[in-house]
Amino acid sequence: MRLADINGRAAVVTAPDRAVDLADASGGAFSPDIQLAYERWDEVTAFAATLDATKAALVAPGDFGNPVPRPRQIFAIGLNYADHARESNLAVPDEPTVFTKFVTCLTGPTGEIALPAGDVDWEVELVAVIGRRAEHVGVADGWDHVAGLTVGQDLSERILQRSGPAPQFSLAKSHPGFGPLGPVVVTPDELPDRDDVELGCLVDGEQMQKGRTSDLVFSVPELVSRLSAITPLLPGDVIFTGTPSGVGMGRTPQRFLKPGQELVTYIEGIGTMRHTFAGGA
Repeated sequence: MRLADINGRAAVVTAPDRAVDLADASGGAFSPDIQLAYERWDEVTAFAATLDATKAALVAPGDFGNPVPRPRQIFAIGLNYADHARESNLAVPDEPTVFTKFVTCLTGPTGEIALPAGDVDWEVELVAVIGRRAEHVGVADGWDHVAGLTVGQDLSERILQRSGPAPQFSLAKSHPGFGPLGPVVVTPDELPDRDDVELGCLVDGEQMQKGRTSDLVFSVPELVSRLSAITPLLPGDVIFTGTPSGVGMGRTPQRFLKPGQELVTYIEGIGTMRHTFAGGA
């Protein structure tokens, strides 16, 4: 199943340009609020399997909004690809490096993002969405608690990130628009190999990042296990799983986003996001 926010309403996407409104199709049994769908994930997926795709309505790329607009918890994992750790001149961690992004940074898969002062960098990430409460979950059962996967960007302002006696990861990564998600949340069974998909991003058509999730230091089920050993994961929570190499900070010379540029972010089998940037935030 592919779930999307279409013009502010939960919808099941049946083709790239077609979707069925969840509330209308269910006669009001399900809310049009997509965030509430994760609370009833098993029911939603079972109902979606019964939908008549011939009744799907046409949709356009601009109709897609953030498919996880109000998670109660946002987890983000740093240095979760060995090549990114190396380009950052840091050791590959023995334990997940965890921080958060504040919910007000989240936005949808298209549109314009205002650049604050500083050096704003790109970080393509696979994002896992929790569908069942997870508490002290074993690695073997980690995937059972994942509703689906979506495309994410962990946009980061590097000057603030490196300020202070300790890194300011969460603040530097939480400016408005710094957490784009979408265009859809895809159930893992839709992918040929849920543990190995290509992800990447381009700036003005130039490939900046390209990697595979099989290279994650801590896989999705291992992250679910390790995080849930500390704190319960709740339906609708999101996990930004980390970025591969190719970020602007790791280049020589360093490169950062500028007003007028377009950032295209994709994950194989899930979808593509497109954002442009403006100055003056």
